[in-house]
Amino acid sequence: MTSETPEARRHRREQLRDFLRACRARLAPGDVGMVAAGRRRTPGLRREEVAVLAGVGVSWYTWLEQGRDINVSAEVLDAIGRALRLSEPERAHLYLLAGLNPPLAGGARGGAEVTPELRRLLDAWTPRPAILRDSRWNLLAINAATRAVFGYDDVDHNCLVSFFTNARYRDMHVQWDAAAPAVVAAFRADAGHAPGDPEFGRLVDDLSAVSPEFTELWARHEVGAPVQAVKAVRHPAAGDLHFEMTTLTVADRPDWHLELYNPLPGTGERLAKVVVSDPG
Repeated sequence: MTSETPEARRHRREQLRDFLRACRARLAPGDVGMVAAGRRRTPGLRREEVAVLAGVGVSWYTWLEQGRDINVSAEVLDAIGRALRLSEPERAHLYLLAGLNPPLAGGARGGAEVTPELRRLLDAWTPRPAILRDSRWNLLAINAATRAVFGYDDVDHNCLVSFFTNARYRDMHVQWDAAAPAVVAAFRADAGHAPGDPEFGRLVDDLSAVSPEFTELWARHEVGAPVQAVKAVRHPAAGDLHFEMTTLTVADRPDWHLELYNPLPGTGERLAKVVVSDPG
């Protein structure tokens, strides 16, 4: 996490203390398969019961709940999250309050299906291109305009791989050489949020084996961030097309990103004809 002032650090530990107490108070021993023993002055689990369930020392957990300035690991936070029956958003909140970057959201649901609502949104954006991708830049869904305008086809499965290996896409991208360093820098930034994810490493290795240009850019170790930008393509039938690209994050899947391309003046008039004549 980024550096913080002593006051912010103290406030974060206080929030952690209150959060853990509230989560502990809402659980009864029976909720976690334990037998209630002895008289209880307050509702919920006792600190020692949470410590046993999480497999950590009672004193250490007590210090954590008291908001003391102690070091914690992701493994221990996961164990506490399981002990307290935390939801995925609550688990991410626990990480932040403990001073750690949350794990990649949705990682356990990597094979989740794209919802009908998202597919309808992509289709409704036609004749403008729209892409749904995950944090590894895997293509989850595209609309007909993306196929017709950007040259994607059925073999395209990852935005980064297509950027470097899809000859049709490269030929149509007016500013490919200028955009390539920023594309790789943005991908490195996304990979940095999940240093333990082997899929990023596999993707880099596979692409390095077939693209010397990617290998050279990856070796620069430049880091950037996706921004709103203008994308220019040279379509063989419609000529130069220009789009403003905006990336939105799906609320209940923060590892999924929706790229929407809006035509600039002069492009919209020709766009519908391109998509109708080349529906993909």
